[in-house]
Parts: sequence; C-alpha cells; structure tokens
Amino acid sequence: MHAGTRNILAAAFFALSIASTSAHGQMIPPTVNKNLYSATADPKADITAAVKRAKAEHKRIILDFGGNWCGDCQVLDIYMRQSPNTELLNKHFIVVHVDIGRFDRNVDVAEKYKVPIKKGVPALAVLDSSGKLLYSQANKEFENMREMKSSDVTDFLNHWKA
Repeated sequence: MHAGTRNILAAAFFALSIASTSAHGQMIPPTVNKNLYSATADPKADITAAVKRAKAEHKRIILDFGGNWCGDCQVLDIYMRQSPNTELLNKHFIVVHVDIGRFDRNVDVAEKYKVPIKKGVPALAVLDSSGKLLYSQANKEFENMREMKSSDVTDFLNHWKA
C-alpha cells in the first residue's frame, strides 16, 4: 500500500475514534478532506486576499502548511472542525492552507514565514491583520496530531486569537 494512502487511512481510522455523537445518540464520523491542500492554489495571492479580509474583519490569519498525504494534517483539520474550535476560527481567524507537495512546493512561502517544513507537517504560522508574522511553528508542535487532543488546538487558538 502506498505510504500516502496508509497515512490517510490512519487518519480516517483515528477520526472514527474521535467521532462525535448526534442528538439521537448516533455516531457521526468526522470526514477526511482529501483535497485540503490545493496543488493549483496560489498561496501568495491567497495570503494577500486573507490580509485584506483580516483587516476588514479585525481577524488574524493562520497559515496551515501541509499535504493531502499527511495523516496528521487531516487530524488537525478534523480538530479544527470540532466545537469550540470551529467557532474560535470563524470569529477570530482566516485560515489559508498552503500545499507543500512532497516538501518541494511553496518552500519560498514557508521560508518567508519562518516555517521549517522539513521538520514536519502540519506546520502553522499566525499573522496579524496586516500580515505581520506573530508566530511560526519552529519545533514540530503539531507534527504528531494523532497523539494530541482537540483541546490542544483550542488552547492554541485561544492563545493567538485577536
């Protein structure tokens, strides 16, 4: 089995273990977004648009560097779509996903924001509403999302919210 497929399957099985329950007691499995990081997106243009929007909405920007093959990136996305993280993101942040390919795409963007993607992904950077770098993940803080909890993402978002 291809390593990328194995990682996505591992994320999917992990996602089932963190599935939420509906009001009727039925398990609702989180979905894995297989196209979270677009290979055709222009992250520089996306970041410029995010800065413009962040200024108007008084929000911060999260740059999420990763790849669709990355199981930990999928877990981070699942956690970001869980409450209270979804509400925190909607109220305080604009998220820009930056595709790193196989650590060979948008490397210049990662370098500009001091994100050492070679250390692992997902890797995050936080910008203020004018595009100034406030934080860049330098020590693989989210590289092992499968071993973290949704509350770890909540803590991060609460720390960096505008």
